[in-house]
Amino acid sequence: MFKDSADFRRVASGVLLIVAPLLQAIAVILDPGTWGDEREAVSFGDDPVLAQVQSVLYHWAYLLMALAALGLLHVMRRRAAVFGHIAGPLVILGYINLSGLLMADPVEWWLGRHHSPEEATRIMDEMVNLPGVVFGFQMPWIFFAIFGMPVLAVGVWRAGFAHWWIPLVLAVGYGGSMFVGYGPATVVLWGIPVAALGALGVRMLRMSREEWISYYPAASTAAAPAGVGA
Repeated sequence: MFKDSADFRRVASGVLLIVAPLLQAIAVILDPGTWGDEREAVSFGDDPVLAQVQSVLYHWAYLLMALAALGLLHVMRRRAAVFGHIAGPLVILGYINLSGLLMADPVEWWLGRHHSPEEATRIMDEMVNLPGVVFGFQMPWIFFAIFGMPVLAVGVWRAGFAHWWIPLVLAVGYGGSMFVGYGPATVVLWGIPVAALGALGVRMLRMSREEWISYYPAASTAAAPAGVGA
């Protein structure tokens, strides 16, 4: 199926751009907190099975989004390379930190089963507002992921690999979700980026092996002598 490592990276990058945002969209649909009480200590107790499933989906969605962002850097090698080298690692770090925050879900679920909703919320707030948690996992890392992916997509557009609407859709979807309460509106806002990133993924899957390899610096360097000799 794969001729070499370059072919594998092309297919893997394309699949990740489709699967990662899709997992996130499915997670928000399954999350009991999307449709029920905004306090997770309560909503997670309403359906413990779905609460655990959505946590796992979010966890893997964010890890795979980090890898998908790494794949986007490849198509920015010829143009917007410096931009990609700056924005890309920040986006990757943001998504890895978002994944780490998912470990708070089972803690909140346990607290909700052993304390009143008010007491569970109070304890959880004290835990997640510790400086080590805030600055180690939340700030500014959350923003690097949520706002960073649309910014990275701008670089992909400037590199000539994406249409102008792709960074716009990502900005509306992921950026807009920060200005509405977590709920049914989030389903829509996190659903539309699936089409944008999926379009990039499909384009990668349709690329030939030669097109993918042409983005490597060695490919352009090797072509230079021929151009000079001509």
